[in-house]
Amino acid sequence: MRALTALCGWLLLALMAFAGPAQAQQADAGGEPPAYSTLADLLENEQSRQQLIDQLRGMAGDVAASESAGAGESAAGAEPSLPRQLAEATSRIVGDVGSQFTSLVDVLGGLFTGSADATSSFDTAAFTNAAINLGLVILATIALFLIIRRLARPLFTRISQWSLNGQGLTPVLRLVLCVALAAVIDAAVVALSYVGGNLVATFAVGETGELSTRASLFLNAFLVIELLKAAVRMLFSSRYEGLRLLPVGAEDASYWNGWIARLIGLVGYGLMVVVPLVNVYLSPTLGQSIGTLIMIGAFVYAVAVVLRNRVRLRDALNHKANNATMAASRVSLQLFARTWHLFALAYFVMVLVLVLTRPADALPFVLFATLKTIAAVVAGLLVSSLLTQTIGRRIRLSDDLRRKLPLLEPRLNSYVPNALRVIRTLILITVVLVVLNAWGAFDLAAWYASEAGRGLVGKVVSVAVILVVAVAAWLGLASLIEHKLNPETGGGVPSARAQTLLALFRNALAIALITMTLMIVLAEIGINIGPLIAGAGVLGLAIGFGSQKLVQDIITGIFIQVENAMNTGDVVTVGGVTGTAEKLSIRSVGIRDLSGTYHIVPFSSVDTVSNYMREFGNHVGEYGIAYRESIDEAIEQLKLAFEDLQASEEHGHKLLEPLTVAGVVALADSSVNIRVVIKTTPGDQWAVGRAYNRLVKLRFDEAGIEIPFPHSTLYFGEDKQGRSPAANVRVLEPKGRQRTGDAPQGDDPGHGIQETADADHRQPNDSEV
Repeated sequence: MRALTALCGWLLLALMAFAGPAQAQQADAGGEPPAYSTLADLLENEQSRQQLIDQLRGMAGDVAASESAGAGESAAGAEPSLPRQLAEATSRIVGDVGSQFTSLVDVLGGLFTGSADATSSFDTAAFTNAAINLGLVILATIALFLIIRRLARPLFTRISQWSLNGQGLTPVLRLVLCVALAAVIDAAVVALSYVGGNLVATFAVGETGELSTRASLFLNAFLVIELLKAAVRMLFSSRYEGLRLLPVGAEDASYWNGWIARLIGLVGYGLMVVVPLVNVYLSPTLGQSIGTLIMIGAFVYAVAVVLRNRVRLRDALNHKANNATMAASRVSLQLFARTWHLFALAYFVMVLVLVLTRPADALPFVLFATLKTIAAVVAGLLVSSLLTQTIGRRIRLSDDLRRKLPLLEPRLNSYVPNALRVIRTLILITVVLVVLNAWGAFDLAAWYASEAGRGLVGKVVSVAVILVVAVAAWLGLASLIEHKLNPETGGGVPSARAQTLLALFRNALAIALITMTLMIVLAEIGINIGPLIAGAGVLGLAIGFGSQKLVQDIITGIFIQVENAMNTGDVVTVGGVTGTAEKLSIRSVGIRDLSGTYHIVPFSSVDTVSNYMREFGNHVGEYGIAYRESIDEAIEQLKLAFEDLQASEEHGHKLLEPLTVAGVVALADSSVNIRVVIKTTPGDQWAVGRAYNRLVKLRFDEAGIEIPFPHSTLYFGEDKQGRSPAANVRVLEPKGRQRTGDAPQGDDPGHGIQETADADHRQPNDSEV
């Protein structure tokens, strides 16, 4: 029953809607609307009722089909392609410009031909009077501006001099303060001129006590335009070098300041003064056309200036890039030098398109977007320069701190450039986001308010804090280790073991800090480090099984360090290599032998460590004397040589005990060998031995003790009776020497030769030469 009632209700509404147009037509025609009884009669008749139902169903199907087709067309045309959008925008702009020019021609033609439509609303006398009054206001305002600015010149000069030669602040801070103060004074000059122009326009020109709309238009335009010019003068101050934010020369500053000021004046006064006056006194169509002409003229002028200075500015940027100290800055400047004109042309094209498509609000939007862009770029440059001048220059620690921690200053100076690169990258990203936000391409506030934006900023800040804490911890612990290793501050010269262990601890600390910092950073940016840690454990186990040699190296190295078998600087024999241990790691030892060759010996190949520098060293010397020499006298001379060694400034402090004479240790073939032992400080036994050998030779020579050289005995044999055969011995005299009584050389063939024919005068079997 309820369904039937609802169906009847819907039928009634449909009939009423269907009959609505007919009723309306009849009402418009003056006839009376049909009575409701007619509708009742239609429903009572079964045949007519069925026809009505069929007609309603057919109409419902047609409406549904049309709605679906319309929905499809709207869905298909909801997002037209980019080329189509560009084509439509271009067509619309060209059509608007064409219509404006057509209207302009019509209006100008009507003015010059004197048609009634054009001249009926134009009052020549009123126009002349208004022009004269406006001219007087313009002249008075500009004269006041020039006079007040002339009076303020000495103040600008003093501020500029303090910016260039002041003391107490960094140059960037001093420049910013001076530019801000000069900007306040410049704005005050503009404001005073504006107020003076208002007074002149109110009380001296036109009707006294009233400010005309014309004067108000000009004065408002003057205030805005001159403040914009003052902002430009902050960047390109042509007369005052100390009040110029951008690092350009005076000639370039004057050129760009004048060009931008002319462009601002042309567009500003044209759109804010000329166009409204033309709209009021002549024709709105003419005013709109003049505004379009002004923007097109400004665009052509700007494009011509950009193309004319393309090469000039490119060379200047390349020169600055060549003088840049950082690679990133150099590459960025070189890239910008090649493409700066493209950015400038794109900017002016965008401004022109916006003005033509959105004439109502384009100019304020472009103005504020440009100001935000300039402010963001200048602020980024100033912050970067401030960081460079404060922490970018070489850090100089105090002499006392540099003496205590000699490696802290170079370590800080190595970290600062990398930190500056990161900070400058963040500054660049921030400036780009602010510029995009200024032009409506990116909603910075909405992005930061979103969860993704807040999360990203929070992660960046957290990672920065983690890195700063890690670097600070490393600096503190590494400085503490250096303090312990420094002989001047760490309680004296550290032992070799302390040096080795502290060096190993420093390396282990660096590895641990890097690993922990990396894990914390990965966890902070949202990467699950649990599987990474588990994978690292499994990988370490696999490496342990597959690299048993490496594990053996590490374990042996640990025990060598625990047992203090060797330290850096010790002279050792390890793995058959003898030399100085220059570098000790947990896995191997680096040894420099006497020839200068550097050997890396893994601990797994070490079975014996011979250390020549533990507690003390011994010089063991054996000195041979001839058999005919007195042993006691030789020992006495050895003691005297040791006394000489003790008196030596170079080696006397290296001797630990008196000379130990071990006595005669061998009766050799040609000598009697006497051994002595000298106990020295560790590592000095070789130098002491060399010095002692020299002194022994000097003492033996002075006492006439012979240090024998090898002898050879010739045996000529003997006969059965025990007699030795005769041995002929020839003794050659030195050349030029002649014995007394001998015949001159050459007269006697036997000169200089002594012959022994009888061997009985010598001991048998003992003929010697």
